[in-house]
Amino acid sequence: MGKLKIAIIGAGVWGKTHAYLYIEHPQVELVAICDKDRERADAFAKEFKLEKTFYDHKTMLKECKLDAVAIVTPDFAHADAAFDCANAGVDMLIEKPLATTHADVVRIMDAVKRNKVRVMVDLHNRWNPPVVVAKQSLDSGELGKPISAYYRMNDKMWVATDMLPWAAKSSILWFLGSHTVDTLRWFFNDEVETVYSVSSKGVLQGLGVDTEDVFQSILKFRNGGIATIENGWITPNTSPCINDIKFNLTGSHGMINIDLSNSQLIERFTEKESDRPDVLVRHFLHGKAKGFAYESIRSFIDKIISGEDFIVSLEDAANTSLVILAILESAKTGQVVKVRYLDSK
Repeated sequence: MGKLKIAIIGAGVWGKTHAYLYIEHPQVELVAICDKDRERADAFAKEFKLEKTFYDHKTMLKECKLDAVAIVTPDFAHADAAFDCANAGVDMLIEKPLATTHADVVRIMDAVKRNKVRVMVDLHNRWNPPVVVAKQSLDSGELGKPISAYYRMNDKMWVATDMLPWAAKSSILWFLGSHTVDTLRWFFNDEVETVYSVSSKGVLQGLGVDTEDVFQSILKFRNGGIATIENGWITPNTSPCINDIKFNLTGSHGMINIDLSNSQLIERFTEKESDRPDVLVRHFLHGKAKGFAYESIRSFIDKIISGEDFIVSLEDAANTSLVILAILESAKTGQVVKVRYLDSK
């Protein structure tokens, strides 16, 4: 077969991440960029030497012959693009989450099944080496049955105030909670039955970003497992790592602990600042994109070409979004909420 023809919808920072991978992959041709912001789209096309630039994804789908599209818009803008790509018969890699409303999850799932296209959502924690090694240990049986888990996954305040200009239109649950919930579903090999959550608001609001600061939630799985999760984005900007991540899983015969908040594999001290450079998530070695956040994108390409199943299924992504919707409802109402799955009666 010829090269896989791919376009990107969304010319932001993570759109560029996708572009690096597609340009260096020998079996991919990056065909076009699409973004509503004309100036940003034009700058992206110039940087990556693309001949085709679009400002409306419907126009792009009509005028370009594409094998796949990467949807790298803000999370609340995924649904329309995914729905239209499915109806155009184009396979997709969608940045997490799949969608941010129950109706949009249903709409996308129906369109994907009706048009028989392939979709992967980039829940890239399933490529995170410490997490994967822990899952392999669990799958081997040496930890026994998973009983309980604690998972803290927070971000620096800078992410909400500077990195994401659309943070007030979203939630830390969509931005990081997608990874948290998906990882726990993967580890427990089970679906969440009910959730109870509380949230706090005020710090970011005082800085002009009208969104919750932090959520703390309890998840009860259908087979009896329980997990406590924390997702927030008010970690002080002086923290040497963007993410604050701690994970514990206790099984009937063993336990796993992961601390990714204080990685000291490499520390850098200059006259102006000190930091711990990222050597795990996304970085470059000899001009090549490395890190597990890149490996998930490579995996999408490889599975599209080979026809093999994606490591993250569409149902995984849908159910993760539905759990987060239940968490948001619980935090708002103060009540225990049962997750409303698509097959619920």
